[in-house]
Amino acid sequence: MRKFTLPTLLAAGLAAVAVTASTQAMAYGQGDFFTRFGAANVDPKNDNGTLADGAFNVDVDDETQFAFTMGYRFHDKLGVELLAALPFEHDIALNGGNIASTKHLPPTLTLQYYPLGGTESRVQPYVGAGINYTTFDDESLEIASLELDDSWGAAGQVGIDLLIDDNWALNAAAWYIDIDTDAKVAGNDAGTVNIDPLVVMGGLSYRF
Repeated sequence: MRKFTLPTLLAAGLAAVAVTASTQAMAYGQGDFFTRFGAANVDPKNDNGTLADGAFNVDVDDETQFAFTMGYRFHDKLGVELLAALPFEHDIALNGGNIASTKHLPPTLTLQYYPLGGTESRVQPYVGAGINYTTFDDESLEIASLELDDSWGAAGQVGIDLLIDDNWALNAAAWYIDIDTDAKVAGNDAGTVNIDPLVVMGGLSYRF
């Protein structure tokens, strides 16, 4: 009897999956629940404002963390998606020195448009627009207490799914989020920090 090695069986299995996936219908649209997950980088804009009447220039560093989304397609071409993540921690440089830090959560809800929704195209781009709520926690400052107010702002999104089979896809997405927070130092109003990050995420998508 012929013996099959593990690599041979794995190769045969992958080939069978590829053939099956290539012949399956993958209509992509109304009624789909989905999750997307992967690594997300929050990259604040370069000029984050000043504090204490211009005495301190603010520079918020970027951070990469695990993120995920949950979404639903209520129409072939329309859906909603909520972005969530583990807390992002950012160092904050004042006049070039890293002397402050904060953690934040940036849940973002978007209404999405899928121009190729309802088709079997393996390439499924989308755009979205919506609202962000950012809450700050564990603020620290070497010279005094620091408090950052929660923020509401608009958000825009672009993304693409590259379908692997009926359930799985490779995903890449980016959000621009308007995040402005009022800062207090030692209990006194100190100014506004304009974070306004570009959030880029790469990973996988799974639809139920």
